[in-house]
Amino acid sequence: MSQAAMAGKANQTAMTILLGVSAAHLLNDAMQSVVPAVFPIFQQQLQLSFVQIGWVAFTLNITASILQPLIGLYTDRKPLPILLPLGMVFTLLGMVGLALAPSYAILLLAAALIGVGSSVLHPESSRVAHLAAGKGKGFAQSVFQVGGNAGQALAPLMVAFIISPRGQLGFLWFTLLAVAGILIQYRISKWYREQYRVAAAAKKAAKVSSAPAAKRFSKPFIGFVLGILILMLFSKFVYLASMTGYYAFYYMESYNLPLDRAQIVLFALQFAGMVGTFLGGPLADRFGRQKIIWFSILGTAPFSLLLPYAGPTGAIFLCIAIGLILMSGFSVIIVYAQELLPGHVGTIAGLFFGLSFGLAGLGSVVMGWLMDTHSVGLMVKVCAFLPLLGLFALFLPKDSKIMGQQV
Repeated sequence: MSQAAMAGKANQTAMTILLGVSAAHLLNDAMQSVVPAVFPIFQQQLQLSFVQIGWVAFTLNITASILQPLIGLYTDRKPLPILLPLGMVFTLLGMVGLALAPSYAILLLAAALIGVGSSVLHPESSRVAHLAAGKGKGFAQSVFQVGGNAGQALAPLMVAFIISPRGQLGFLWFTLLAVAGILIQYRISKWYREQYRVAAAAKKAAKVSSAPAAKRFSKPFIGFVLGILILMLFSKFVYLASMTGYYAFYYMESYNLPLDRAQIVLFALQFAGMVGTFLGGPLADRFGRQKIIWFSILGTAPFSLLLPYAGPTGAIFLCIAIGLILMSGFSVIIVYAQELLPGHVGTIAGLFFGLSFGLAGLGSVVMGWLMDTHSVGLMVKVCAFLPLLGLFALFLPKDSKIMGQQV
């Protein structure tokens, strides 16, 4: 076989793997996103307060938040391909727990199991996407991330057509998605294991080289940049938590419409977010990561500020704009940070995915308290100002400094 044919086959395999991790991300995030989407059902069946609902979201998110950076840090040193299918096993157990939960305590345990599953998938699958990326790191991260956004977009429809007619037992249908995820992740883990062996051999051979190590950025510079990126995550994910977890209550209360109509609005938000995620990486590869990051947060502000005052139809169009712009930046933020700290792919992915879950979980508790003590409408209006924090992204260094120059 010629070298050109071998290279073409390798590229085709890499693209297949990239689509595989995106599909696994879709399944994982669809199952995870169903949990906040059915908060109204849990509230009615288990007689929960808004604060208790917030603690369910907190448990789901904080489990993943704590574990993801630890898993990413460990697997940067010693990759564990078997974790990919194992993570889906935890998600499978969580789905069964949600379907059969007779009490609030079991509901919290099921949420924690789903959080464990996500904590394994994100750092390890992000590393697989990085391995399969070639030169198009932004594109590869977007393909991986768009799978998650597609799953999030499908979750409201799944609630409307699968869970709403059946109640909690409808979660048993999601065990089929978990089984499919286990099979996909097992196939990917075999490719991942082989790539790790090749990389380990290459690293061993490279030890004979005497090339000087590249100078790293200073710690204050890294801390400054990571601080701004974390602030962007706070703005993005707390606002998204307010939408996915609680906007359905606001929509039903304000417009006197049923849950399935509210789910259509959330579907518009998530579907537009899927498109925005796919576009974000290639646009950042072309126009620069720093520009896309600040635009993805700050550019959302005009639409988020208008949303509390829109009618039921106008809300759909505003949610489309919000999802398209806001979701375009997350994959770009991860690649930007990975270029800031090369060699820490899993740690960065675990840290940023973990922070996104943790911030969303904390935000859910605070917003639940705000709704219990004041009103749903006030919570929506307060959260509408969060995208204005995108102004701080203007202080991020230009891409050329991150990629080519040293401090």
